[in-house]
Amino acid sequence: AALDTPPPQFPLPLACAGIGGQTLLEVVVGAGGTPTRITQLRSSGNEQLDRLAKDAVQGWTFRAATRGGQPVAQTIQVPVNFNPPAERPAACFALDAGHAPVP
Repeated sequence: AALDTPPPQFPLPLACAGIGGQTLLEVVVGAGGTPTRITQLRSSGNEQLDRLAKDAVQGWTFRAATRGGQPVAQTIQVPVNFNPPAERPAACFALDAGHAPVP
């Protein structure tokens, strides 16, 4: 079970361009509940989003699987979704004009 899974940052330029997708990762969750190996099974179609997905999952924590009452490593599949906002963020207009967006 996932315990702490903060979502990856969605880069503003990609959100403004309406670019999104899903990266599918194979994650080996070690006995300590942290990822010990992450392999990309399917790309979102965007290299930057794929990299952000792997980076985010590397920092996630899980409840380790158990066998005979002892924690053990387990391999799971983790989809990471990047959904562009339904409405274009106001900060996109600053990007369009060549200015840095105001936080």
